[in-house]
Amino acid sequence: MHFIGTNDSESQLIGTCSISNIVRGVFQSCHMGYSVDRNFEGQGKMQEIAEHTIGYVFSELKLHRIIANHMPANTRSEALLKRLGFEREGYAKRFLQIDGKWEGHVLNSLINKDYKE
Repeated sequence: MHFIGTNDSESQLIGTCSISNIVRGVFQSCHMGYSVDRNFEGQGKMQEIAEHTIGYVFSELKLHRIIANHMPANTRSEALLKRLGFEREGYAKRFLQIDGKWEGHVLNSLINKDYKE
């Protein structure tokens, strides 16, 4: 599931936020990934797109947890997740293979405080 932010006046792609690995049952969670066009970095646009996505996940999909991870050196991503209310839960060594190299990631999650069974 993808959420796409565009610049209405120019139909230019600002950024995307995706939800994947939706698991129901006892887990009730998903993973969230995101990216923003370099031309829109630092303008709060990615935060707007992510907030919309989080709202949908919690209110429409009614999930309990969203998982979002970032590479340790990606301080912009770390700051975004903190602003969105995500909490660091750990670190995974050699977590994802990126450009042919296994990279560690900081593990974060956001809990739906209004979750109801």
